[in-house]
Amino acid sequence: MHHTQLSTALQHPGPRNLVFEDRHPALTDSRQELLAGLLEAEKSIPPKFFYDDYGSRLFEQITRLPEYYPTRTEERVLRSRAGEIAEVAGQGSILLEPGCGSCRKVRLLLQALRPAVFVPQDISADFLRRTAIELAAENPWLKVHALCSDFTRPGGMPTNLPAGRRILFYPGSTIGNMDPQAAAAFLDRWRRWVGPEGGMILGVDRHKDTARLEAAYNDARGITAEFNLHLIDRINSLLEGQLRRTDFRHMAFYDSVKRRIEMHLLCLREHEAALGGQLVSFRAGERIHTENSWKYTPDSLARLADRASLAVRRTWSDPEELFSVCYLEPLH
Repeated sequence: MHHTQLSTALQHPGPRNLVFEDRHPALTDSRQELLAGLLEAEKSIPPKFFYDDYGSRLFEQITRLPEYYPTRTEERVLRSRAGEIAEVAGQGSILLEPGCGSCRKVRLLLQALRPAVFVPQDISADFLRRTAIELAAENPWLKVHALCSDFTRPGGMPTNLPAGRRILFYPGSTIGNMDPQAAAAFLDRWRRWVGPEGGMILGVDRHKDTARLEAAYNDARGITAEFNLHLIDRINSLLEGQLRRTDFRHMAFYDSVKRRIEMHLLCLREHEAALGGQLVSFRAGERIHTENSWKYTPDSLARLADRASLAVRRTWSDPEELFSVCYLEPLH
């Protein structure tokens, strides 16, 4: 069972239109989850462990890299189609963005959507607090209810929100970090949260040529490699370990059959390490699977939505059809 401390809802001493609710995601749960993945026959780390304060800042750098097309492409679509998206999604909603990061993309929609309340949700409290303060100050008309919680765990879903039509904003093709079965379960869970009158604005990266995809995850400056290798620091911090970065190498490639980017940490030498009170063995050539990024076609996305009792009502894409923004609504 997932345990958290009592949430704390505070009116921040900064902007008056900001409430910061800290659910205090439990560190003990994070340690257990991280260790469990490292003890599997095929080692893995949930991608959420990328996003402490430093990891969140690294990801912001990644989104600005020339090779990383998804962010700038999605932002162009959001900027140019904001009015059309608002026509479909409506105004005055309770708008929520789980895993919001810096809220760069939602800023492109706020004036068009004019939500009654915006709920940025993230697991990194310090990063979220800074982002929420900036957003509330930039938009004094907007009520911002920032929520620090782990939306992937029980107890992480938003509560204490005012009544109103609910819209989920989930950009960045973050849905691609889940395998299709988990993605369908995720969408089904949020479908229940938005209710029969609500909807979802979803960013989806599209299947395309391997060279372009692999370049996006193996940038020349090595920022993505640093982002991936930072997980070694996270392991050491959370599990009181002494792993060395030099014993691992960043690896990312596209599996065109499964239609997913895979990111791994490749172990370069055989060794053992005490982690979280247990001895963990690493083999030379062994991989720690750190992230997937599934890519979709219009047909595969429609099938995914249907599994979650959702329908794709509208789709907006760039001229090259590299990336799509979709509006999903519950099937009635």
